[in-house]
Parts: sequence; structure tokens; C-alpha cells
Amino acid sequence: MKILGTPIWLVLTTLLFLGCTSMHDKGECIFSETKTAVLWDEQKLDEAFQLACDLGTTTLMVVTKGEVVKSMGGLDEPLRVHSVRKALLSAIIGQHVGKGPNQINLDSTLAELNINDKPNPLTPLQQQAKVLHLIKSISGINHQAAAEAGLMQAEKDKRLRNEPNPPGTVWAYNNWDYNALTTIFEQETGMTVYEAFKTGIAEPLGMQDFNKNCVSYEYEKRLSKHPKAGFKMSARDLANFGQLYLNKGKWNGRQIIPAAWIERITEDYTVTGDKGPRSAHGYLWWVPVDQQSRDFGIPEGSFWASGFCKQMVWVIPAWDSVIVHQFDTRPLIACVIELIEEGGYSFKEAIMYIYDCKKTERSTSGFCKRCGWTGNFIDTTNVEKIFSKIIEARITK
Repeated sequence: MKILGTPIWLVLTTLLFLGCTSMHDKGECIFSETKTAVLWDEQKLDEAFQLACDLGTTTLMVVTKGEVVKSMGGLDEPLRVHSVRKALLSAIIGQHVGKGPNQINLDSTLAELNINDKPNPLTPLQQQAKVLHLIKSISGINHQAAAEAGLMQAEKDKRLRNEPNPPGTVWAYNNWDYNALTTIFEQETGMTVYEAFKTGIAEPLGMQDFNKNCVSYEYEKRLSKHPKAGFKMSARDLANFGQLYLNKGKWNGRQIIPAAWIERITEDYTVTGDKGPRSAHGYLWWVPVDQQSRDFGIPEGSFWASGFCKQMVWVIPAWDSVIVHQFDTRPLIACVIELIEEGGYSFKEAIMYIYDCKKTERSTSGFCKRCGWTGNFIDTTNVEKIFSKIIEARITK
């Protein structure tokens, strides 16, 4: 079981951009009709969606052969995707890889690109990291970063420590790498992340809900000058994004992302040392490569993007399917703010309090009755239950 630490910036940016202070209601689930599909057991799939509804999932989609088999929730509302942003960033980087003008040379070092940091500058060794090292999460640079704190920072410290790491030798899930990639992308291409995604992905795919308000920058300049570029996406737009990857970068006969870039995900990954769905990481996607993943029922060749509270886009070529799962984190953050303002809790303490609402001695409190459900996706337990039922619904030939 893993619990993801989340820093105070999430509270502040949620208030600033989403204006939510009193959302505690789970809401009613709206299901689509289950389409008859020879590859799915309709009754079992309905059971999986009902479980997702009971647990508080906001949107869920199963798409097979380009057709929506079943969906739940408001598919047209852009929601914060949190770390799924990294797969979106990887897509636009892949569109601009090259050695010409306004392209990104993966072999360029940070020194060659004049990439540094402040208030704490990079060492000469760290500046020898290449763009490729950043996108593979093997830069070895242990710098503080925007949108990174709590257990995420602790895990990075555990892997990288405070020692010199030759670039390319140590893997770590590292927001510094991804934020620096944002700076590099905009510096080298002359485009903002929003402009690049709009013209390179959203418009060719006909995304219906992506607009200029769907990308925002988050700075923590006391830690680093490199910002996080955050995204909000609707479920149906995320499903199209996953379908683009399932199609190996083609959309309506046009090559949107080079097929070779997408193939790198499952061919040039790095083993993380974790078990299950996060057993490997390739080009800012997770790749389940170990036996535990196979035993769970995840087919070989699958890959997925993941964000805080189990925002997920699964691409499963063996099933010709894409699965999208979203949880609207605004109610959770509203409950966290309530604990901070009224109970004097720290952010981490508030998260843990909500997570512990499932314990018998706390579950009957008024706060936990209102807010306990918002902690259902802080760890992996419940989403694994949903995904297990979806796997059970899959009819194998």
C-alpha cells in the first residue's frame, strides 16, 4: 500500500483556480448504457462500475476498438489530472524531438542548454545530465522542486540521497526532472505548453473540452525557478489521448506522434524496484513488467499514466482498450482545509486524518461521515478493487 504525500501548494492552487471550500457531497452516479461487446461480460462490467460509484469515483470509461463500452460521470468536465500531466508533457516533447531549429535534442546536456537552477545552482556533474536522462527520470539530480513534498520528496531522497549521482545511473520519480523539462521545452521550441498541446494534440484529435484554462503554471521560487505545468482534462478528452497512444500515434490516418516515440515506452523503460503496476517507468509512463502484474491480470505491453488520488489513463494494446479513471480532488481538499482551519492540523496530518476515517473508532464522527469518502483514493487499495473487477469482466478468447 502506498500513500502519496501532497504539499500545501495543492491546497492553495485548488482555492485559487477552482474556488472550492465547501464541496463535501459525493453526488449521484450517472451511467451510460453498457454496449454489447463480445470481449466484455456486461453484468460483471456493470458490477465494476457500481463499485466505482459506491467508492466515489468521479468518471470512469472503458473504450474498446475505439467505441465507448461503458462510462460513468460527467465526461465533459475538465478536472485536475495531477501527475498524468507528465504523460501529456511527454507527448508534446515527442512531437518536437530532433536536432534542427525549434527542436529538442535528447542528447543535449543541461550545460549546453544553459539550464541551471536557483536559489540552489546545479553542480558541474549535474549539468552533464542530458534531456534524455530527464525524460527517463535518471538525471540523478536531487533538488527541491515545485509541486513536490511530503512522502514524494522522502522517496526521492531515499533513492538519490545527498550524494553525487552520475547522470543515467539512478532512477527516481523526480518532479525536478519534469519541471526542468517544461523549461527546456518552452525554451527550445519557442512555444508554451498550452500552445503546443492545443495545436499538436487537442486540435488534431478534436478534443472538445480543452481550452486555455486547462493549463496553469505553479511556481515555488523559494525552492526552484522551474515551474510545474499542470493540466485539467475531461474524461472523454483523456480517452482520446489514450486512444492516440493505442493507435501508435495515428489519428484519422495522420501520424500525430511518431510511432517510434510511443514504442520507447515499453522498449526503453527503467525498472523501478517497485512491484506491480509501477514496476517500470518509461518516458513518463508507468509500465507493469513484473510477474505480479501478470498474476493480477494486466497484459504484457500495457502502460499507464497516474496522478494523485488515482487519476489514471490505461493503454492496453492486448485488449485494444483504453480505460480512464478520475477522482475530483476538490472535495478532498475542501475537507483538508476544514481540518487545517478549524483543527490546526498540518496538511499531512489532515490527509492522514481523512485516510484514517475508515477506522471503526473514527468512522462514526460527524466529520468522517461527511468527508471520509473523499479519502477513498489516497492509496491504491480501492482502485485496485475496481480494476480487478474490470479485469474479471474481460472475456478471454
